[in-house]
Amino acid sequence: MEPINIMINGMPGKVASKMAQIAIADKRFNVIPFSLTGQEIENKTQIIDSTSFELVKPDTRDKRIQEIKSFFASFIAIDYTHPSAVIKNAFFYTQNLIPFVMGTTGGDREKLEQLVSNSSTMAVIAPNMAKQIVGFQAMMEYAANTFPNLFKGYTLSVVESHQKGKADTSGTAKAMVDCFNKLGTDFDRKQIQMVRDPETQEKDWKIPKEYLAGHGWHTYTLKAKDGSALFEFKHNINGRDIYAKGTFDAVLFLKEKLARPGNPKKLYTMIDVLNSVSGQALNTC
Repeated sequence: MEPINIMINGMPGKVASKMAQIAIADKRFNVIPFSLTGQEIENKTQIIDSTSFELVKPDTRDKRIQEIKSFFASFIAIDYTHPSAVIKNAFFYTQNLIPFVMGTTGGDREKLEQLVSNSSTMAVIAPNMAKQIVGFQAMMEYAANTFPNLFKGYTLSVVESHQKGKADTSGTAKAMVDCFNKLGTDFDRKQIQMVRDPETQEKDWKIPKEYLAGHGWHTYTLKAKDGSALFEFKHNINGRDIYAKGTFDAVLFLKEKLARPGNPKKLYTMIDVLNSVSGQALNTC
């Protein structure tokens, strides 16, 4: 099979750079040497494993993308940029008919989904690209739909730890809160505790030092009011490889959908990707 052209946006950010490093060694993909970046980025290029990537800023990208498209007739964009750029980037992709996988969290998600649904551009959008975590979310969503108010009267606490540079509250934690509220808790997303201090992460959380710059540790705790019962759910991820694997599965999924002309559906999630991979239906909230 001919390699799929992909454009990984968000360099020199750590997630996008890691994604590029893994993809360069993957024969399924051809990583094109360009990456959308922020206006504040001073570097003009980013070198990863001897490949030099041109960093394309917002003030030049409208013109530059036409030149890039003349070099590469088709490609799929992978977006790991910044929460503040989510809507602007999605608008840019849809306006230029660039199919994309959006792993960036934050932004107005309803507006984002509406933008894609009303466009002619296909996309996979998810707050978390790790298949195992998405599967865990699907199980909790099934429970929320099947056993509403199962935890009515219980108190919920949510603590999430990510690398210092993560600007927003975890999208996964927010989605999980929605499920727990369907299960009967009364919890405001604003109550999610964000841990971003490396010293606290290493000393109190015991997160390995080598993963302080890239991790996602979440704990969801449910307690009965009288203290007679406690339920705790955790998912602790070190590094970024798990997200890369899920993202690349999303790219393969999107490529398959693009090969079927006339498909009216434009917006997909990682649940759709999981269904495609496993062949099993998963319900969502």
